[in-house]
Amino acid sequence: MKDTAVIGIGNILLKDDGIGVHTIRELEKEDLPSTVELVDGGTSTLAMLSYFLECRKIIVVDALKAGFEPGTIYRIRPEDLASYKKENLSIHDVQIFDVVKMARMLGAAPDVIIFGIEPQEICFELELSDLMRSKIPDIIGLLKQELGFARQEETNFA
Repeated sequence: MKDTAVIGIGNILLKDDGIGVHTIRELEKEDLPSTVELVDGGTSTLAMLSYFLECRKIIVVDALKAGFEPGTIYRIRPEDLASYKKENLSIHDVQIFDVVKMARMLGAAPDVIIFGIEPQEICFELELSDLMRSKIPDIIGLLKQELGFARQEETNFA
């Protein structure tokens, strides 16, 4: 059984909405411990329930509109989503909250962290904006720090 699942959420057909999936693809090139499972969650967050039941820690990467500058990276917990305005939340965010509730009802309580990235543009396009693509190394550094194996030079973020 894996200790941690890193789940990238998003629709790669909608430009910056796909940041979570694109981040997973880049993470697949990294040398990560065998206890970490990388998951392309696409847009089907509810299908991720098994990871919430089996893993000790879940890290979700997704686009998150919270009204700050595009490219802003947020580190939040599912219960923090309640303080965001509903119109700012994507369907993925709502589903993450639901999956956490379902897992708890089934007796599992993984530590869940969400790295949300403020998108620059969501429209029908396969490529990320240059801004979002440039944030992937920062996201990976933060993920490694969260997982406890970042090198010191990777942890110096503003």
